[in-house]
Amino acid sequence: MNQSLTKPVNVLLAGYSYLRSSLLGTPGISGMPLSIGAELTNNCNLLCPECSAGSGMMLRERGFMDLDLFGKIIDELRPYLYNINLYFQGEPMLHPQFFSFLSNCTGLHTIVSTNGHFLSEENAEKTVKSGLSKLIISLDGIDQDTYSSYRVKGSIDKVLAGIQNITAAKKKYKSSLKIEIQFLVNKLNEFQIPQVKHFAKMVRASLKLKSMQIIHKENILSWLPGKRKFSRYHLKNGEYVLKNSLPNRCARLWFNPVITWDGKVIPCCFDKDAEYVMGDLKTDSFIDIWNGPKYQIFRKSILSGRHMIVICRNCTSGIKGVSH
Repeated sequence: MNQSLTKPVNVLLAGYSYLRSSLLGTPGISGMPLSIGAELTNNCNLLCPECSAGSGMMLRERGFMDLDLFGKIIDELRPYLYNINLYFQGEPMLHPQFFSFLSNCTGLHTIVSTNGHFLSEENAEKTVKSGLSKLIISLDGIDQDTYSSYRVKGSIDKVLAGIQNITAAKKKYKSSLKIEIQFLVNKLNEFQIPQVKHFAKMVRASLKLKSMQIIHKENILSWLPGKRKFSRYHLKNGEYVLKNSLPNRCARLWFNPVITWDGKVIPCCFDKDAEYVMGDLKTDSFIDIWNGPKYQIFRKSILSGRHMIVICRNCTSGIKGVSH
């Protein structure tokens, strides 16, 4: 096939197979994913209490993705991909070879999400010159007390300086890098939304007000924002539950898998602890895993009873008005 047609033809194949599977309730797969998430590391420098990595709840081994493994992934999937997210759990800029991963993504729309603690002047310039398409920087408060109520061990001064460094480097090199400030709305910081909107405008960044996942249900009232539109939960029969009705379909299973630092292919970004491993890229090719029996069985379970799957119970995909 003409290489210029590979990606658009793949979109048609993947889209058709998803729509057909959703309508018939029978899993079928054609084509390859349009986007992937690659976890460079599940280590983090912060101790965010409602994060699987930061809270210490994560059971899987900690580590850093091997650059050769990443090369294998890119070599196989590059012809089909439109986008790659170089993050999942952990802080990607902790990887000692972080900028080598960016170099391997040339020609792909590449996104990194960071807590902003490693954006020194030197790193900011390297980031801007790397070809990265979008940088998401978490900023969950405008003063230290508010910020560190969730970003435990974090420094608001370091993050604000990092944002200034990246915006200065972008201006210096006339870069098209998109900068997004991400604000995780909760009970303790929602009063600062007007301030963070003003800050984002000042640094010429877009702003995303993101709903907060709460994994410790006993603490839900401590974090739940007052404005319902910022919450992914509502009260039902005396219990806070996800707003999502969890229909028996999920596009992620046809378009957007995640690969952990050690090469495990998992269904989506809600499988924080890699409980549903579809295959291992250290031993198998991606296409064999993507079309393999484990994936087909899992797709079938989504189409027949998504509400029964543990990782789906905190999924916000499809909830109107809730950013996730």
